[in-house]
Amino acid sequence: MRDFRDVRSVSDLTRRQRLLIYYVLGLGGVILFFTIAYNTGMRTLEGEDHSIFRSFQTVVETMTTTGYGADSPWATPWMNGLVVLMQLSGIGIAFFTLRVLVIPLFKRTPVSLADRLTPKDDHVVIGEYRRDSEVLLEELEGVGIEYVLIDSDREEAERLSDAGYQVIHGDPEDADALERASVRDASLLITDAGDRNASVALTALDLNEDLRVVSLTESARRTDALERIGVDRPVSPPVLIGERLARKAATSVTISEDTSFGENIEIRELLVRRESPLHGIEIRDSQFADHPELTLVAGWFDGGLRLPPSPTDRLAPNTVLVVAGPGDVLDDLRGELSGVRSTREHTNVVVAGAGEGGNAVVDTLSDDVSITAIDREDREGVDIVGDIGEPETLEAAGLDEATALIVTVDDDATALLAIALARSLTDDLEILARVSDDGNVATAFGAGADYVLSIQQTTARLLAREVHGEDVVSPIGQLRLVRTDAAPFAGRTLEAANEEAADEWVIVGVERDGAFRTDATTPIEAADTVVVAGTDETIRTFEREIA
Repeated sequence: MRDFRDVRSVSDLTRRQRLLIYYVLGLGGVILFFTIAYNTGMRTLEGEDHSIFRSFQTVVETMTTTGYGADSPWATPWMNGLVVLMQLSGIGIAFFTLRVLVIPLFKRTPVSLADRLTPKDDHVVIGEYRRDSEVLLEELEGVGIEYVLIDSDREEAERLSDAGYQVIHGDPEDADALERASVRDASLLITDAGDRNASVALTALDLNEDLRVVSLTESARRTDALERIGVDRPVSPPVLIGERLARKAATSVTISEDTSFGENIEIRELLVRRESPLHGIEIRDSQFADHPELTLVAGWFDGGLRLPPSPTDRLAPNTVLVVAGPGDVLDDLRGELSGVRSTREHTNVVVAGAGEGGNAVVDTLSDDVSITAIDREDREGVDIVGDIGEPETLEAAGLDEATALIVTVDDDATALLAIALARSLTDDLEILARVSDDGNVATAFGAGADYVLSIQQTTARLLAREVHGEDVVSPIGQLRLVRTDAAPFAGRTLEAANEEAADEWVIVGVERDGAFRTDATTPIEAADTVVVAGTDETIRTFEREIA
């Protein structure tokens, strides 16, 4: 349970913490009242002028039944009545203290997890979560989102609650459990209850018809049915991951028509591989940060787009950086850094696994990409039937001629075996893979993968950004480049103009007299042309408000 060290405001207090504060304040108030009343009574009714401290001592002795001091007996009925009231109050307070505060500390009595919840309003209710709950809850807390998770497994609910998360035990199909999660005051419901998703959503919408609902489903074929009963956004994690892996394999940067970069200026995606010396260092400490001829446009970190990356972002084997500059400079830099290579648009792809994720890969890849699909079962769309853990199967799929292997099987052990086997057969191959368990991402890199997405982490980030109002599903192709007039930026250097961009878009470079310049110190003149990079949404905003 979170302790008082985690409290920053009254709203951070749990129900039990508030009860403890009310108890302390109430007890202090009762003792103060009796002390003043007793002191006044002894002086006016009994004719004895006591100090307030002696009266305080007598009150405490009486309420705790440890004695009554030298003042007894009392002559007046009013003082005897006051002392009796103090005695009865002491008994009542002692019973309350034992039952509510003391006994739960020393005895394993059932404690309502709802008592540990902080006050909720405009929050997120999670009606079951069948993946790693801590990964999701950490994502939500990381961006400051209030939530309540309803978990039907009592032991798991108690474990998460003891760890400080806002979790209660209950059945999310039960209106009572949703009421305890304050669903009437919530703004969003997330359901991941399998076949019970529809029931959970309907029960919650009966209690709060304005609730927005996001449901996770393993099969994209259920999305229409979920939408019919009121789910605003059905999400299939295997399909989501498949689409992202496909876009990473087949698409680099979308360049608008008439966007030119001058002689020898290129924009490349540089993949930080597992053996790179850049692994673990922050961007500000890398060779990309202050290079006079290069512009760091964007980066994908664990599949999430950051434009531009923060100087404190750490480079890892899953990082893809978009860098603009002279081609020869990029070549030299890549040569200096082992474990960094330019990504490429693949035209010959082997897909291992023809389930929901594999089908999403095939559907997302363009028609001019040659695709060979492998699966254990002979079903529609499968080209090679066999075990991807066998060299003969991969060889039959033409792995030696492929430029990329995308692994989308459901079992992590099978996926890791396929990655290791493919890497042993050829090193001139980009391997992109998905794993279910977040803990297997590092293992997949060790086995030879170049790019790995975890269903647990990606789904958690998707949901956190969904609540936070950001688009986490940014595919590679959403990074756009447009060529526009430089007048709005005249008088500033390229570096200064980018500092004012509010992390929404990046000026890649300046075109002047037929030359394209990416040097950060380049002054921008009104007659220049600039090339700006951003997502579809931010470029539209840029064109509407600035260009």
